[in-house]
Parts: sequence; structure tokens; C-alpha cells
Amino acid sequence: MDAGLRLRATSARNTPPSMDLPAEITTQRQRAVGRVALSVAHFGERSGVVRLAESGSARIRLPRTREAPVEAVLINTAGGIAAGDRFDVELEVAAGAHLVAATTAAEKIYKSDGAATAAIATRISVRSGGTAEWLPQETILFDRARLRRSLEVEVDADAAALLFEAVVFGRAASGETVRTGLFTDRWRIRRGGRLVLAETLRLDGPVADLLARPAMAAGARALATLLYVAPESEARLEEARAGLDGSGSECGASAWDGMLAVRWLAPDIGTLRRDAARFMNRFRGRPLPRVWHL
Repeated sequence: MDAGLRLRATSARNTPPSMDLPAEITTQRQRAVGRVALSVAHFGERSGVVRLAESGSARIRLPRTREAPVEAVLINTAGGIAAGDRFDVELEVAAGAHLVAATTAAEKIYKSDGAATAAIATRISVRSGGTAEWLPQETILFDRARLRRSLEVEVDADAAALLFEAVVFGRAASGETVRTGLFTDRWRIRRGGRLVLAETLRLDGPVADLLARPAMAAGARALATLLYVAPESEARLEEARAGLDGSGSECGASAWDGMLAVRWLAPDIGTLRRDAARFMNRFRGRPLPRVWHL
């Protein structure tokens, strides 16, 4: 066993205070790495799994449902994400198939003790006539957290993708404010082989001050984006706007180039979560996966 492994296997209380270790050893940390890959195909009147791969701290569970789509629930067995951790998600939806993917709970991003940054990368492909719904629960950023998140989606011209991501800055129960940190949210969406959306949100440094700016978030602590990419997406704009009526969040919908986008800004995650869930239940025409605990 090398010196680094011995250090990680030794509890702090059993390590002599005078123990003199090289800096390159004392700064080592255990990192969580997880990867899941799931492919679904269409069989008769239902969709089914044709490939499932799991490694590290990432798992997928497939609850039995009465619905025709495959429902997948992603689990992080590490219980949260710390600086230097990396998680990769790859979802493939074959022609005519339908996949609904969610997470078992909100994902917590712990504070970084240095410059190390956590990373979450999601890649989704949807072939002709298929439908993918990416519906994770919110990501919670702790003060001094550092996270780079990316979402890359390829959708055939006659396929559909419903994509949702939400983030909350600080733990509401403890009154936490994310004063400093790093959050990068990168979206790249291709439809019919053409890049139709390239969007990156980057908050680096004084996060609370940046969110307080009127042109940024006007003090909101929770934000979310829903993107619907489908042949009929633009025709559903008025329906989407009607679905936002009565929201407690600041929100709006727009449509262009075969996409429909909905945005929410809220003072807290409870308000945003209620508004977004109510909208998605109505827009989808069926309840969200049960892991949302609504």
C-alpha cells in the first residue's frame, strides 16, 4: 500500500499530531467518480432497456410503471458531490422509444477546500420518432462550491426532447448564502445535426453579488430552465404561457427555431419547485416521476 492510500485509511484521531508528511500527500483527497449509460429501444407497444452500464458511485434503478415509457432513476451513492468528483451520464433513445429520466433526490454540491472543481456531464441522443425527458431534481450549491455542469443533446428532426435543470444557491433551512464559488452551466443542443442552442451561464467569484444585479437575477436564489425540442414545440407557446399563470416565480416562455424555452427565477427553491412541477405536470399531460415526492 503506498503512502497516499495509507493516509486515507488512517483516521484523524489515530494520527500523531507531530506526524510530518509531505505536502503532496497531505493534500490528497478521495474523489468520487461515477458513470452510467442507458440505451432504450421500442418493442411493440412499449419501450425497453437494451443496454445498462454502471460504475463507481453512480447507479440507475428502473421502477416498474404502468406507463409505456421506460422510467429511469439516477442515484449518487456517494450522498453528494465534493470538489474534484466527476459524474457522467449517457442516455440513448432509439427510434420510436420513450425514456423518462429523473434523480432520486436533490443533488448537493459541497464547498471546495481549494481550486478543485466538481463536474457533471450529461449526454443525450434521441433518434427518429423517439422521446427523451430529462427531469432531474434541483442541484443545491453550498457556499464556496465549485461545479461545472454540461448538457449535450442530439435530437433527430422528427424526435422530441424535454429537458429541465434547476439550481438553488444555498441551503434555505440553514439560511446559507453562497457568497463565493463557481457555477458553470453549459448547454449544447443539436437538432437534425444542426446546432440550435449554445448557451453557457458562468458565475465565478462573488456569486451573491452577481445574483443581486438586476440584469442577472435581481436577488433570486433559485433558477430553472426547461427546453422542449420537438416538431410542434413552437405551436405550443401559448399553451406554455397559460401554464405559467398564477406562478409565484418570475417566469416566462418563448419559442424559436423548433424549440420552446421556459425560465423561472424565485426567491427560494420551494416556490420554484411548486411552480415548475405544476407546469410540467400540465405540459406533459401526466404526473412527474414519483421520486419528486409532490
